[in-house]
Amino acid sequence: MLSASAANFRIAGLGSRIRGQAMTWILSTAIVLLQYPLWLGEGGWLKVREHAHQVDTQQSLNERLQTRNAGLLAELGDLKQGRDAIEERARNELGMIAPDEWFVRVVPAHTVQSGR
Repeated sequence: MLSASAANFRIAGLGSRIRGQAMTWILSTAIVLLQYPLWLGEGGWLKVREHAHQVDTQQSLNERLQTRNAGLLAELGDLKQGRDAIEERARNELGMIAPDEWFVRVVPAHTVQSGR
């Protein structure tokens, strides 16, 4: 049989092991709980990455729209300043013909129907 001091030592060793395991579990749980906001919280890494992607998408859209707007402003300036731009637009979009011009239409051969 074990002596009383050996039994006490064994019980004390078991108690310190249980305390050590409990402390390990407590610290592990604390680390997990502290990591949650970093990864999945409101200002977490995943949200920041998602917002950065949205910002990049919006910036590329803004650049395309700025290019388009610059072209429209240039065309507007042409229309306000000169008659040439207005005439060109009328010719292309409305089929305008000046009084001293001849209009010739060339019809492809495969669209001509025979009289038979």
